[in-house]
Amino acid sequence: MDKLIQKLETRGKHAIQAKYDQLDFFVADTLGVSPKNDRHSMEHPFFSLSKKKYTQVREYKNNNTTVTITPSVIGLATIWDKDILLYCASQIMDSLNRGLEVSRTVQAYSYSILTSTSRGTGGNSYDQLIAALGRLEGTRIKTDIQTAKMRETEGFGLIDSWRVVEKQSGTDRAVKIEITLSKWYFRALVSREVLTFNSEYFKLTSGLDRRLYELARKHCGHQKNIWQISLEKLHIKSGSTGLLKAFRNQIKKISEKNTLPDYAIRYDRVTDKVYFTQYFLKISD
Repeated sequence: MDKLIQKLETRGKHAIQAKYDQLDFFVADTLGVSPKNDRHSMEHPFFSLSKKKYTQVREYKNNNTTVTITPSVIGLATIWDKDILLYCASQIMDSLNRGLEVSRTVQAYSYSILTSTSRGTGGNSYDQLIAALGRLEGTRIKTDIQTAKMRETEGFGLIDSWRVVEKQSGTDRAVKIEITLSKWYFRALVSREVLTFNSEYFKLTSGLDRRLYELARKHCGHQKNIWQISLEKLHIKSGSTGLLKAFRNQIKKISEKNTLPDYAIRYDRVTDKVYFTQYFLKISD
């Protein structure tokens, strides 16, 4: 693996990609690894913030980046469905850091995905996991977001495919599943375009809270700086489908509670701006 990384530095980041695409699948079996998220889906609103079925096409433009998100008839993938991608990313990055070979096709036990993302393990949880895979596969992204220093307009599903590898005897419960990630997403992972999340993220029950956390993580990082953004632009970046007035009220309530992991939020009524910072830093009034 060390030799592959050296080649990556000298011959371009897709040199290692060709190596990985030759593997049949990668088995995710490491417990307790740190959650990882790709930086690109943190920046842009790919996911629905509601668990209600959403089937409208979304278009998002920011600076030189354009994103079109097209749901399938079963609905747009939600920010809770994204937990599956975080799980796969965490397992792949852990293996890369340990010098192991990986593939964009990942095999994992359903129980491991559920417990790693702070979900229940009752029968309904397994059904919800399968439904989430369907939404991830059905949601199509068309974008020119650069990954691995490559910018090209391309369309892809949030995952390419999935299948049940093993069922519980006598039931339809999926014990083990296989997930094939999109080439676009996998390219971001092997290029190490990822950030580590606080595992408390999975305990956030509000879709907007989750979205605000990943935006804060993307723009504040672990640095001692404050990220400020106009409420109107935050409304767009969040992917919220509510009216701006309702969104403003939501932000006010969230800033009053300040219960996000790692980050504090302050809303300034005068400037109509929102300020994010590391939680141990005080945001002056």
